[in-house]
Amino acid sequence: MALNREEKAAVIEEVSAQVAQAGSIVLAEYRGLTVEKITQLRKQARESGVYLRVLKNTLVRRAVKDTPYEKLADQMVGPLMYGISADPVAPAKLIASFAKANDQLVVKGGAMPNVVMDVAGVQALATMPSREELLAKLLGTMQAPVATFVRTLNEVPTKFVRGLAAVRDKQEAA
Repeated sequence: MALNREEKAAVIEEVSAQVAQAGSIVLAEYRGLTVEKITQLRKQARESGVYLRVLKNTLVRRAVKDTPYEKLADQMVGPLMYGISADPVAPAKLIASFAKANDQLVVKGGAMPNVVMDVAGVQALATMPSREELLAKLLGTMQAPVATFVRTLNEVPTKFVRGLAAVRDKQEAA
């Protein structure tokens, strides 16, 4: 179904809005995927907050023009699906994990602001922990010294009470 000029302008505007707030963009070739598989992928994308769409490359090239993702235009060849998200790791994780289970989905590349990534770069990004995981690890690291200090302070009265109990038991036995 061909788009008229107004529809194309609307698509470019929509994609431009997504690109403006994007942390990363991942491109994947979807040739050979069934409708059921694409529907599953789109459902997972909605759940993880990733804008996932099959778009005409010429429209996306116009949308990324004069943005930090402009260099990505060289990779826009063939039938592509675009994953865009404010979380830089989310699209890479989503598409890479889905591609492991479905051979027809092939990661073609991606970009972060002013950085174009090849397939290996997208795979490396997909293996990174998410923002929430990193924050949890940071919080655990920050809490560890305090928790250790509290346990150490708690040992002094605990040892004293154990010592008193041992003396009491010894006197009762005698």
